[in-house]
Amino acid sequence: MSQIKKIHTQLINKEISCTALVQEKLNLLKQNTHNTVNSLLDSMALELASKVDAKITNGEEIGLLEGIPFGIKDVYMVQGTYTTASSDLLKNYKSSYTATAIQKLLDAGAIPLVKENCDSFGHGSSSENTIFGAVKNAINPDLVGGGSSGGSAVNVAKDFTAFSIGGDTGGSIRQPAGYNKVYGLKPTYGRISRYGLMAYASSTDCVGPIAKSIEDIRIVLNIMSGKDVRDQTTFSSEEILEDTVSNSSTIKTVGYFKNFIESEAISPQIKQDFLATIDKIKAKGIKVKELDFFNSDVLVSTYYTLAMAETASNLSRLDGTNYGARIEGENLKDTYSITRSEKFSEESKRRIIGGNQVLSQGFSDEIYLKAQNLRDQISARFSDDFNEVDIIVSPVTPANPPKIGESLNDPLAMYLSDAYTVGFSLGELPTLTIPKGTETGLQITADKKKDAQVLQFANFLNDIL
Repeated sequence: MSQIKKIHTQLINKEISCTALVQEKLNLLKQNTHNTVNSLLDSMALELASKVDAKITNGEEIGLLEGIPFGIKDVYMVQGTYTTASSDLLKNYKSSYTATAIQKLLDAGAIPLVKENCDSFGHGSSSENTIFGAVKNAINPDLVGGGSSGGSAVNVAKDFTAFSIGGDTGGSIRQPAGYNKVYGLKPTYGRISRYGLMAYASSTDCVGPIAKSIEDIRIVLNIMSGKDVRDQTTFSSEEILEDTVSNSSTIKTVGYFKNFIESEAISPQIKQDFLATIDKIKAKGIKVKELDFFNSDVLVSTYYTLAMAETASNLSRLDGTNYGARIEGENLKDTYSITRSEKFSEESKRRIIGGNQVLSQGFSDEIYLKAQNLRDQISARFSDDFNEVDIIVSPVTPANPPKIGESLNDPLAMYLSDAYTVGFSLGELPTLTIPKGTETGLQITADKKKDAQVLQFANFLNDIL
């Protein structure tokens, strides 16, 4: 059921006041039982809630998103709020402007409650790489919340927010959504403006919603989508109508990657559940086709080569001069190196060093340009595949969420946990996690700009699983 529509109905029927609703959510967030909170936006939220209540009292109409409380991953600029990226370097940094996607939600009347815990600068798959403490899984607090948008997924799963806005570079919305059994969408690259999102890897960074229903994903996606002159990668897109996503008759053929399922990394239970889901799809008369794809090692290596290179470039601006904390050295060079050495986390330093390595003279041709070439091959393979199938389904992760502490001890295992998500990021494709099909959910992918088709098939699977 749509949380947004439910709350909207309660507000206009005066079953609840917006102020009471917002205060209730803030009280839950203040307890911070799952380490999802970096900072509360309580003053802003309560002020906005009182304005919604005044409109309702005066008999004025309110929009569908007006008064709906939501969360924001702490990598988005919101003017006047702390925007830390869960890092020591930026823990006291305040935004001077608001991200385009967030501003669109504010303009629609949605009420921001919280800046949410995440892996520092998006560097991680478990939301443990953070100065605010590891995010705890919504279902089992001994396990990780997933990452990097772990706080956002957990807040939605626990009903602390009606929806949250995460960021997805290589799976950072889809994987935590799967770990916490909610819906999470990475839209087509460029559908939503990245302006005001702290850049990790600019060529794959995507803004996307996490929610408890496909309908809420659709509503929020429509609001945030559109061309933005401040992000030249954006494009104009048509509104996705409710009637459109309820009609799955256009989907005739579904594909899945055989090598994902035959991989040694996949757990027996996830493999069994996935194949059972494939059988249910076949039973509904939809043709299912096995596809060959690049193996996981190639996908992960290609993604991390490019992502590390881009993050090394993007984070070079953080040197203690213009932004964030600064530790004085004997000279300017010392100041730069000491500030970055002390204030970046171990995982962030690992990625910056790796990125600078692959971009350095003597390595860029051999490693970086080779990864770019592989990315082109991956995109070409997707184009061929979508000439044969309408939708590709896959597991979200090869295994269940690890216990808190395990990922930090084995970074390589953490990177490999992204094996089923990074390929779709490299292909710039729209991909949705649904909390069905396997223990960590199911990933639904369509060709570029066919986000509506992803939601259509998700509705179809909801009916049969």
